[in-house]
Amino acid sequence: MENKKAFLKGETVYLRPILKDDLNDHYRDWFNDDEVCRFNSHRRFPNYNEDMKQYYKDVIKSHSNLILAIIDKETDRHIGNISLQNIDNISMTAEFAILIGDKEFWGKGAGKAAGRLIIEHGFDELNLHRIYCGTSIDNVGMQKLAEYLGFKKEGVSRQAMFKDRAFRDVVHYGLLRDEYEK
Repeated sequence: MENKKAFLKGETVYLRPILKDDLNDHYRDWFNDDEVCRFNSHRRFPNYNEDMKQYYKDVIKSHSNLILAIIDKETDRHIGNISLQNIDNISMTAEFAILIGDKEFWGKGAGKAAGRLIIEHGFDELNLHRIYCGTSIDNVGMQKLAEYLGFKKEGVSRQAMFKDRAFRDVVHYGLLRDEYEK
């Protein structure tokens, strides 16, 4: 099953724009879930419907961010979001981010499939030179995903993130166009 609104198509998932209809209770609950947000900067404040509407208007619809819904092809279900954000057209860089909000799809390859699609789009269509990401030192899953996608570990910012009443190191990764093309 594949929706006509698909923007990028893969074998198991497709990526499409986030629609206003996606801004529902199920979606909002991802950003209020301890487990879903344990390694990111979400859930520091409660997420309300009004917040989602403002985020949609200011961030999702912005041309400096490409934020897409990850849709499971088999069920046509919105399972997470993926993005290239803070797109810098002069330096030709963007930050990679992903959130699989639907826990039923954790560990099933959706992040890998969606990651390949958006990275390819970033280099081939957006003409990026470098894509980067950072994650908490505790987020082993994201570190494995970054390495799977070809990112190289570039360094660690010591105690750069405050989460769960503790300062945490942030691991930084980068992927250059010529590394991707290999």
